[in-house]
Amino acid sequence: MNDMNKNNKVLRFMTCGSVDDGKSTLIGRLLYDTKTILTDTLSQIEKTSKKKGMTALDLSLITDGLQAEREQGITIDVAYRYFSTGSRKYIIADAPGHEQYTRNMVTAASTAQLAIILVDARKGMLTQTRRHSYLTKLVGIKHIIVAVNKMDLVNYDENEYKTICEEYDAFASAIKLNQPEVNISFIPMSALNGDMIVDRGDSLDWYKGSTLLETLENIDTTEKTKKSQLRFPIQLVCRPRDSANEELHDFRAFMGKIESGSLKVNDKIKVLPSNHESSIKEIRIGEELIPEATYEQSVTVSLNDEIDISRGDMIVQKEDILKGTKNFTANVCWLSESKLSTNRTYLIMHTTRLSKAKISSINNKININTLDTEQAIELKANDIANINFKLAQPLIVDQYSQNRGTGAFIIIDETTYHTVGAGMIEIVE
Repeated sequence: MNDMNKNNKVLRFMTCGSVDDGKSTLIGRLLYDTKTILTDTLSQIEKTSKKKGMTALDLSLITDGLQAEREQGITIDVAYRYFSTGSRKYIIADAPGHEQYTRNMVTAASTAQLAIILVDARKGMLTQTRRHSYLTKLVGIKHIIVAVNKMDLVNYDENEYKTICEEYDAFASAIKLNQPEVNISFIPMSALNGDMIVDRGDSLDWYKGSTLLETLENIDTTEKTKKSQLRFPIQLVCRPRDSANEELHDFRAFMGKIESGSLKVNDKIKVLPSNHESSIKEIRIGEELIPEATYEQSVTVSLNDEIDISRGDMIVQKEDILKGTKNFTANVCWLSESKLSTNRTYLIMHTTRLSKAKISSINNKININTLDTEQAIELKANDIANINFKLAQPLIVDQYSQNRGTGAFIIIDETTYHTVGAGMIEIVE
């Protein structure tokens, strides 16, 4: 099995949509029907369900881990769950449906490869469905499953399902979500009864497509990785100080995670921002020597030449024209209860490099309800805006649409060191 296929063996996906569309129940059903819930967890859920006066198992309790969530019956924080089948491993993020937790949803979406957007078959498209679809577009998720849930409450009516599909298609066109590189599919289901989640059930005979699990099993997430250029930010310079081991006296290597592309022994590379050139001598994972490393692997690399490299530098292919910049425009989701101020200096953390930054201007703020743009002089928690940044030190960045790993950054309050914002680079100057 090659490394690209190995990467395709793990799928990160999130569930999102409006309140009470059944996101937590969907994940609970998926875990329950794939028999990946631990016995003690299942026992605890049975007890809690009985305490709430329910005769059946409340599967939403599997993901709602906070006490406040269980008491109120809502999802507040992002809940991560893990399961695997015979052919794939999954990392699931259950995002909150309430508007006030938009920042939590953006956090979940930042690493997701696929989004399941739930729509209640009785209610159709709601404001939060539109909001989450727009945020899905903003963070660049290329695979979207529109799950028309609670079909049991509309008597599994095919016309109700088709009406919602048509309505969503029209909205996707309006916000330019349905681009050629974006894969949107629709599945009718009942998470409560388990129809079309893992098993097909007996009530949706008119639907001839795949179940949710079959769709997840067959999603190909390698295409973007294959086309991406090498981006290897240096996290640590490795110089062992074991005086008893003479072999390590001259050892010098560079450690980090490959954000995109791949790296082979003998590849010709250059180091940014210095532009010094060399070639790859060895690649290690732990103490094991490997001939090639790829996207998302954390590796140790040594070069054939002595080059001054520090944390925050980036290794790219020799012919790459990428260079550092001190100015860019980005879409930012403000995460902090403290408002963004254009008069303050912030820290930008991009891959392994840190730079002070000033906000040149707030170009516009997105009204997350109407999806219109409006003028703004400050941002409060959950606001999303298009902002121009001016940096003190150059960063080696890509447009987010071209490379999620090197097109994203976080904003840090330089006084408290709290993360206050997350950004996606749109224009590099």
